[in-house]
Amino acid sequence: MSLGDEDGYGNDAGRTSDAYSTIGGTRQTRTRLPDGPTGDGPRRPARNSRSLITFAGVVILLLGAIAFANMGGDDGSSPKSGTGTSDKADAAPTAATGTKPVTGKNGTIPSGFAHDEQGAASAASNYAVALGSADMFVASSRRTIVQTTHDPAVVDKLTADLDTAYSTSFLKNVGLNEDGSAPSGLTFVSRTVPVGTKVIEHTADSATVEVWCTGLVGMAGDGSTKPVTETWFTISEKLKWIGNDWKIESSSQTEGPTPVSGDNRASSADEIAGAVEGYGGFVYAR
Repeated sequence: MSLGDEDGYGNDAGRTSDAYSTIGGTRQTRTRLPDGPTGDGPRRPARNSRSLITFAGVVILLLGAIAFANMGGDDGSSPKSGTGTSDKADAAPTAATGTKPVTGKNGTIPSGFAHDEQGAASAASNYAVALGSADMFVASSRRTIVQTTHDPAVVDKLTADLDTAYSTSFLKNVGLNEDGSAPSGLTFVSRTVPVGTKVIEHTADSATVEVWCTGLVGMAGDGSTKPVTETWFTISEKLKWIGNDWKIESSSQTEGPTPVSGDNRASSADEIAGAVEGYGGFVYAR
């Protein structure tokens, strides 16, 4: 499972004590991680929790993985700044604007986003895809993703927290090997698909963007006991303009909005595995 798979995001997709964190004077949301060293007692099933998930004030996409591992948040609004230049009540269409949104890539993740509202929305979507990928379950590629997408000031602490979160016991509970790879004959699926974005706040060098996403997480293949399921969530990313690009300073995640499931027949594990191997992931840019 390499970072270069699936157009740069791999085959795409915790908890410790509740805590509040503050970055730049902004109160962040309540959070949880997988079994951590603090020992808060037994975890509650993810489907019964309205908690958010953060690591040192920066949230990574693990809600689906937690629900998958358990198998059977707060609804507060994102932080807003009084200095922001926009607070949009209506969704803007994700359509071409005439401005080239991406000028290059950092490794396999898009980079060089436009220094404007459009560029911030594009960066938030692309970062959500990378952070929700299966490569986050492998230590080496996880650090590369975090370094590429985040403010350098938070990288070391976040990486350490993530290494604790993605513990051997957590990976085993998900069904993965100790190194984050899938057992022979099975395909681990963790993909995030942005449905839309909303810019909550934007200034010259900062932005808060919400990305509504659906995701796939599970183990595909003959004999899988944890089938691939869908999840719905919204991630709010606080971005900062650093080194001629947008970087994540902090983020938070809530469940939903979740639509009613359709009447589609569920595909077999082998069909899902074939689709994952045959269809690459997307990069998102407005």
